[in-house]
Amino acid sequence: MFPSVVNVLQMIVDDNPNDSSGEAYKLWREIQSFEFVFHLFVMKAILRITNTLSLALQKKDQDIVSAMNLVKTCKENLQLMRDNEFEELVEQASSFCYKHDIIVPTMDEEYVIRGRSRRNAPMKTNYHRYRVEIFIHVIDGQLAKLNDRFNEVSTELLTCLACLSPKNNFVAFDKRKLVCLAQFYPYDFSDRDLLMLEDELGVYVHHMRSSSDFSQLEGISSLAEKMVEKGMHEIFLFVYLLLTLALVLPVATASVKRAFSAMNIIKNPLRNRMGDQWLNDSLIVYIERDVFACIDNEIIMQRFQNMKTRRGQL
Repeated sequence: MFPSVVNVLQMIVDDNPNDSSGEAYKLWREIQSFEFVFHLFVMKAILRITNTLSLALQKKDQDIVSAMNLVKTCKENLQLMRDNEFEELVEQASSFCYKHDIIVPTMDEEYVIRGRSRRNAPMKTNYHRYRVEIFIHVIDGQLAKLNDRFNEVSTELLTCLACLSPKNNFVAFDKRKLVCLAQFYPYDFSDRDLLMLEDELGVYVHHMRSSSDFSQLEGISSLAEKMVEKGMHEIFLFVYLLLTLALVLPVATASVKRAFSAMNIIKNPLRNRMGDQWLNDSLIVYIERDVFACIDNEIIMQRFQNMKTRRGQL
């Protein structure tokens, strides 16, 4: 793959004596540098560590406990990489460069920026450039983003939320953590309500585990639906309130990102003046396409036909 890219850029440089050849020459020269190759190997190593976590967080029905464990594992692996894998990455990048006739710098020598004057430039070694300014800087940035996104409070909140899961006959149930989850909502649960919730949870879990109606449920959304279907939402009022509050939380994760991604697709330059109502209608159809796919086209055409008198028949 790499030789093919180099050859294509070389052909552009040789066959197109215009502005595009200048850009192609800069790219051709840049990708055949040790710094570019080293960046690629650092990026590949980081993506190898974070890919599993990224895929888990994109799932619509994510296992929160597993996701939080993956976050912890990802942080630990990034830290191990930061502490121990610099020399290995340098060796891998150097081996690649030797194979493709790219000059490999000596780490103890002075770092030189190609194409720039060395006058008044700060003195630093190649080792400092590649280890401190690239390798450690990039990994620290990834760790900082993970720590900001999954701080102690949000991690505790999501871990407590997982205790509502009905999977495997409510095996994740933990009364203490669910009371702790309710404490995150002081406007919805007073001190008296928390005491009543704690008492209610003991009866709730015993009833759920002994009822065949709730034994095969997979997620908290299906649990909420089944509670309403069986009238349990009127018996376990505080548990159901906690459940409905918990159902809002996943909206702040992958669902919002999918919605905004869809909005960028729908509201393109051709429709950037559309009204809010039209935008909302278009987004609903696009985002909830799994639901609308179940609706027969004949029903849609009939509804459109009946909205007002039309000359043509659909």
